[in-house]
Amino acid sequence: MDDRTADHASETKPFQFSGRIRSFRDAIAGVLRMIQCQHNAWIHAAATLVVLAAAFVLRISAADWCWIILAISIVWTAEALNTAFEFLADAASPDFHPLARDAKDVAAGAVLLTATAAVVIGSIVFWPYVERLFSSSVAIPRGNAVAILRVQWLNRDLRSLEI
Repeated sequence: MDDRTADHASETKPFQFSGRIRSFRDAIAGVLRMIQCQHNAWIHAAATLVVLAAAFVLRISAADWCWIILAISIVWTAEALNTAFEFLADAASPDFHPLARDAKDVAAGAVLLTATAAVVIGSIVFWPYVERLFSSSVAIPRGNAVAILRVQWLNRDLRSLEI
């Protein structure tokens, strides 16, 4: 780092509201860029919509909403950091380099870890609601559901025997 860069880095600029608006605009542009160019972000978006819809339909508690929002935001944060690492690795090493590959793999692994944790959190949160849904009088009673599945299974087996 040369002297000009060191001096510039230590300067504190006065607060400007327009600068904060520009920062938010840049941040939103970054999120949109991530969604446009990262196929895994599309999967996260679909999963987010499904989870939010399920949370609304099942009318989860405020505490459970906190867990769901936390899990969703952690996955999206990991995906954003992964995307940033990929952009940086590509800029630093346009040609193949094993360390750039390793950096990308580790960042992708972080997304996998957070997504797995989010699935576990979602399962823990949603399980009581789903269990209650299937044990209520609105849903098909368990005995009837099992009988229906057995009949369908039997029909499938009988059809496979026809010559």
